[in-house]
Amino acid sequence: MSKCIIVLIRQDLRLHDHPALYKASQEGKVIPLYILDEETSQFPTGEAKKWWLHQNLEAFQTSLQSINGRLWMDKGKVESVLRQWVKKTGAQAVYWNRVYDPQVYERDLKLAHSLSSQGIEVQTFEGTLLLPPWEIKKDDDTPYKVYSAFYRSIRKEEIPKPVPSVNELKVPALDQGKSLNELGLLPSIPWFRVMSSIWEPGEKAAIKRFNAFMGKSLDDYSEGRDFPAEGHHSTLSPYLALGIISVRSMYHTLLEKEDRLIEPFIKQLIWRDFSYSVLLHFPKSPTHPLNGKFENFPWQQEKDHWERWTKGETGYPIVDAGMRELWATGFMHNRVRMIVASFLTKHLLIPWQKGARWFLETLIDADLANNSMGWQWVAGSGVDPAPYFRIFNPTLQSEKFDGEGAYIRMWVPELRDVPSRYIHMPSDAPEHILEHAGVVLGEDYPYPIVDHKAARKRALERYDQIK
Repeated sequence: MSKCIIVLIRQDLRLHDHPALYKASQEGKVIPLYILDEETSQFPTGEAKKWWLHQNLEAFQTSLQSINGRLWMDKGKVESVLRQWVKKTGAQAVYWNRVYDPQVYERDLKLAHSLSSQGIEVQTFEGTLLLPPWEIKKDDDTPYKVYSAFYRSIRKEEIPKPVPSVNELKVPALDQGKSLNELGLLPSIPWFRVMSSIWEPGEKAAIKRFNAFMGKSLDDYSEGRDFPAEGHHSTLSPYLALGIISVRSMYHTLLEKEDRLIEPFIKQLIWRDFSYSVLLHFPKSPTHPLNGKFENFPWQQEKDHWERWTKGETGYPIVDAGMRELWATGFMHNRVRMIVASFLTKHLLIPWQKGARWFLETLIDADLANNSMGWQWVAGSGVDPAPYFRIFNPTLQSEKFDGEGAYIRMWVPELRDVPSRYIHMPSDAPEHILEHAGVVLGEDYPYPIVDHKAARKRALERYDQIK
């Protein structure tokens, strides 16, 4: 008699390279179970990502049905809900791919111990990263704090090949469980129309997007990824965030190409592993600066500045374009993420933790490890930070990476007719130019909320206070 195995589904909504599901499919009858637990993590899923999760649970349900399986769903604290499922199904084993959110990871360790003590077999697998975060360490067994050293170390390692796709499941006859709609992931007001038109959910869509990136953009990725209007970035992060595509599958596919072409993108995949290593070894990093001096940084807390940043009304067009892209699509180009984050923390002196929370709430690719790492990097408080004196000039960044203003025109349409020479800082344009473009500053588009030179000087003075 084959055993009955519950596979906890989390950030792994795919059939390819799904170690837990594959192993279970070889060993017995399988119950793929998704439990929506909004209580365990300190950082519950944001509204945009909930919408994305709903779409992809639906797609994964369809994928499982295509191999004679199904997805069971429930809601509540994983410890109690899972125990109920083990009891009512008589499951002899529980398998899962590991999740590294600090609270979830701690909970899972306790859960594994508790289930094992009751005679339930527990197996856990690496289904999120290239390598588990404890495998890449310095010779003295401490975690890396510098990315370049981490990168060199992991590049020498043999990354395991992906496991085969699951192409058939045996499932028990069970009716219990909640419907997808009962999970309550969709907002009552349909504000997600633009997102729906841009993002296609599901594993097939993720693989198609990856193949398109490999075919069209990989050659230009090294230089082109910094230019938000040119579309050379991969846009795969929303799929990675829910495990709709496997990072190991991507890595091994890339290795078949020329080193010169693949290395810039492989560095991004390894940066992701580095972020998870930092999160596991420094579990307070989502809320506490890793450089202790920053605990006493004298931040400003101006409510009006915060609100204008979130709405994309700062008077700096590249910043406003990024914040509006985020609001409409649940996504923001990576170069622009750095610009808007630098603007918030250094020009407005608003704490990076506040910006990080906003990103978790509004990004469909919200990822605790990447997000915390990125914000600490920009603020200068992380393990491998940008130098504190590096304060992006948003206007120069805009001129360099959006020279003709195509990205700005897309997301700040009121500036559409401003000539490229002035679109990066409309307040510098002569009156007749603005009049011809139909722009009245202070009415159609705001004046800058801070002066760059004065804001830079103020930020450097604050940094000097904590040195």
